Amino acid sequence: MKYVLRYSALAYLGALVLVPLAMIFYRTFEHGFAAFWESVSTPASISAISLSLTIVAIVVPLNVVFGLVTALALARGNFPGKGLLQAVVDLPFAVSPVIVGVALILFWGNDGWLGGAIPVIFSLPGMVLATTFVTLPFVVREVEPVLHEIGTEQEEAAATLGASKWQTFWRITLPAIRVGVAYGVVLTVARSLGEFGALTVVAGGVAGESQTLTLLVHARYIDDHNAFGAYSASTVLMFLAVLTLILMTTLQRRRA
Repeated sequence: MKYVLRYSALAYLGALVLVPLAMIFYRTFEHGFAAFWESVSTPASISAISLSLTIVAIVVPLNVVFGLVTALALARGNFPGKGLLQAVVDLPFAVSPVIVGVALILFWGNDGWLGGAIPVIFSLPGMVLATTFVTLPFVVREVEPVLHEIGTEQEEAAATLGASKWQTFWRITLPAIRVGVAYGVVLTVARSLGEFGALTVVAGGVAGESQTLTLLVHARYIDDHNAFGAYSASTVLMFLAVLTLILMTTLQRRRA
């Protein structure tokens, strides 16, 4: 029975994930590597890759800082509104990214509350805000359980020996949660690279200006009817996803 379940699960995953990815890989390289390279080295492709990596480079530090502060507050603090903060952290899991994009337009758009005073929508700041929101929970939810697990004994001992709060955090707390932080970072990177719903609303998708890799795939396949270009861009995303998966696997083993 266990073999039936095992092979059924493998067949399901293969049909759902491996076969489509293999088809994309085949379609990408059926005309050779030169054609693939020509497709992903166009100005639009380079701009999309650069913009996606720029968003990741901004969003990850923001979420690490906010995630650590929030996780420490939830794990170590007892204050009014703690339950509300827990709900806010989990909100991106429940809300569609498209709704996030619409909400940002209602707030930052020309007819929004700020009346377009700050150029956010259809520019890098808007894309960073949208991506930051959808990746908000990952660092918090990876670090908070670790903080509960390690307890407060070592931190209290450091405090009794005269260590400041910063010294305690840097020398005691951070080394104990570093794997959780790293795993949260990897999840944030993966989610940031693959974000599509919110960006379709707030980015504008202008080639060479506000078009990420996911928006480039959509534009090439739907608007330009350039299936090969979409496959090539998808392969770049797939390559980045594989690197992320390798990091996740390595961190899981270290965590265990």
